Amino acid sequence: MPNSFFEYSAQNLKGETTPLNTFKGKVCLVVNTASACGFTPQYKDLQDTYTKYRDRGLEVLAFPSNDFGAQEPGSNEEIKQFCELKYRTTFPLFGKGPVSGVQKQPVFKFLTEEAHPEQTGEIAWNFEKFLIDRNGRLIKRFKSKAKPSDPEFTQAIESLL
Repeated sequence: MPNSFFEYSAQNLKGETTPLNTFKGKVCLVVNTASACGFTPQYKDLQDTYTKYRDRGLEVLAFPSNDFGAQEPGSNEEIKQFCELKYRTTFPLFGKGPVSGVQKQPVFKFLTEEAHPEQTGEIAWNFEKFLIDRNGRLIKRFKSKAKPSDPEFTQAIESLL
């Protein structure tokens, strides 16, 4: 059983497999996203955080999902256009897929069930965030309401950079 986030892969927006070890050695902020959610404006905070810290080794990795309230109905191309046009995102977006339930992507099975004994449990809603250290270990999990600009969030990121 893999014990590092970097031992997984995920589908990119083109449907191609992307090994997550591409990001090995970086701090990763993994977020399940949706375009029609009350938390969708967090895309701005995510982009601001990415812009502020990317040169210090932060990657924001967005995983769109339609699991909660059918709030991500678009295709991968529609999601990409929405994020880039409305929020000017430049961080990696992965292909839309399940992040909860029996059909969740393997990387989310790892993050919610295996990565950290004190951070287990199903994702409750869109925009839950997982902070991964440079070695692929889950360090902290933030619920949907937590914004990347919140002091606790910022402190957690800075402590890993």
